[in-house]
Amino acid sequence: MSLPEPTYGMIVAENVMVPMRDGVRLATDIYRPMGEDGNPLPGPFPTIVYRTSYDKSNPIAHIEPVARFFVPRGYVCLLQDLRGRGKSEGMGQYFHVANINEGKDGHDTIEWAANQPWCNGRIGMCGSSHMGIVQNAAALERPPHLKALWVDVAPTHFFDGCAREGGAQALHMFGALFLHGFDAQEIRDDPAARKRLETAVETLRDQLYRIPFKPGHTPLTPNPNFEELLFRYQCNGVKDDWWKMPVMDLEPNIGRFADIPVILSSGWYDPFALDASRQFASLSKKNKSVTQLLLGPWNHGSMKGDGVSHVGEVEFGEAAAWGNAVYNRERLRWFERWLRDNATGVEDDPPVRVFVMGGGNGTRTREGRIRHGGRWIEARTWPLPGARPTPWYLSPGGGLSTEAPAESGSVEWVHDPEHPVPTLGAAVTGFYEWSLIPKDLDARYVHPRGRMRTLVPDGPLHQKERPDQVACRAPWPLLAERPDVMVFQTEPLTWPVEIAGNIEAELWVSSSARDTDITVKLIDVHPPTTAHPDGFHMPLVDGILRLRFHGGFDKERLLEPGKVYPIKVRLPPVANLFAVGHRIRVDVASSNFPRFDVNPGTGEPLGRHTQTVKTRNTLWLDRERPSQIVLPLLGDGEE
Repeated sequence: MSLPEPTYGMIVAENVMVPMRDGVRLATDIYRPMGEDGNPLPGPFPTIVYRTSYDKSNPIAHIEPVARFFVPRGYVCLLQDLRGRGKSEGMGQYFHVANINEGKDGHDTIEWAANQPWCNGRIGMCGSSHMGIVQNAAALERPPHLKALWVDVAPTHFFDGCAREGGAQALHMFGALFLHGFDAQEIRDDPAARKRLETAVETLRDQLYRIPFKPGHTPLTPNPNFEELLFRYQCNGVKDDWWKMPVMDLEPNIGRFADIPVILSSGWYDPFALDASRQFASLSKKNKSVTQLLLGPWNHGSMKGDGVSHVGEVEFGEAAAWGNAVYNRERLRWFERWLRDNATGVEDDPPVRVFVMGGGNGTRTREGRIRHGGRWIEARTWPLPGARPTPWYLSPGGGLSTEAPAESGSVEWVHDPEHPVPTLGAAVTGFYEWSLIPKDLDARYVHPRGRMRTLVPDGPLHQKERPDQVACRAPWPLLAERPDVMVFQTEPLTWPVEIAGNIEAELWVSSSARDTDITVKLIDVHPPTTAHPDGFHMPLVDGILRLRFHGGFDKERLLEPGKVYPIKVRLPPVANLFAVGHRIRVDVASSNFPRFDVNPGTGEPLGRHTQTVKTRNTLWLDRERPSQIVLPLLGDGEE
């Protein structure tokens, strides 16, 4: 296999206004290979279209990893501001990800590029997060010259996979509105409005305690589009037609998806691992073209950039470190094959590559991270062949085993909305607050996104409260010590247990309230050490169900207090090896804040409650009502 080396210089035509079918023009920077005479080479060249809501002229986020990599290797790259963003036209038509023109704009941009003399008629798209959403939207429109995609960390089910998980409001999308709102076109010439948003982001953790917000009284009020989105995310828990627009709900529209090669990548601590795996499964069944899935031990951004091998407080080893060096090499292999017919062998790569976390020695790195380790495995399908959905039963004494409970029992706890269980590491994105600018620096020279720090660490943390995390209080207990967290765990394992795939908890619950939440978290408990006398409690995945949606998301069904309901709580997929001496643990509670908004316990309309009340919740654990978590076991799961 030979891949092209950097050969050409690069020249850019900035802010070329590409017309869409409705007359709106989108600002596009066109990067082309340059000859020795300083002029663009005529080509034709394969072309990469990269559409973004995050300022196409950002050198670190877009120009360096895309244009400066591909153009010297003989590609044309188009970096384009989305409609209503940056220097594009269409002010007032941008609604975060809920943009009805997204697919059409992608189609029209691709076909415009294909008709330029410098294009060889073969176009690919790449990009992460929102830049992945727009790829999927374009593929639904089937532009004839779109030949390949690399979709990275992109939500495909924005309702239940991103903004209203299990019917609760996923508050990272509250943070994302500020991430997109501070440079909105609508307030570009309004210093007071921009200052209002900036102050809100500097105090984002305080803003969380103002929920529920009221229209006209939010930091987003100067931008009506964004305030409208805030209240849709906050109040609209029924999956209606707005949530079902194709750009936000891919699965019902998957039949329209272009039959072209697609690679989908995500990570276990990225919010969209489930979306990537579902999209892979659907496209593999529908399309004849090559479709591949890549799932690593990454969060929303750690596959790229400098190539770190750790996330949160956990070290996964050298095999986990990709970074732009590996990522761009693999993207080049992909696009060389489909846009240039270079025999790079990508079609012979395994359709599924996943990283199974675990197997490390549990010692600490110099930086204090625990060595959890891991390895890559390959397969042809997802879910993995041979993965056996196996129930593990929760028992009244706090045990967890594959044997059904032999006795009747239950556990109960009090959910206090004023003292929720804090989130200690999670699969989140866009959950940023801004650090204050030091007084000795001029604010004009500090880019707003350079001030971002994640409000909720996007990776695994030891499950112990601490002063720097939201909702934690002295004396900083282990979450397992809280009376509102029900802990179920195995004895220390005498043989390794390996899982890989989708996870679901099937529980029997009742409540004193008309509405409450049930949260479920899967944890790998490392053995005690000097650094962690209680063991390192490593969170793997978590889920939630707001019980007014126990019968589905088509409508609300408030509870009858005291009545026992069977429910299912979906958790994202994960791959992990629980090593000998470790424990498998499941935590059940009724809050996980600020990953999710706190249920007030009143049964009032979503996002419009006027008070909070304590709720007494019960989890039932007996033969007739066997609460369990179903884990996808690899191998025989025993000695």
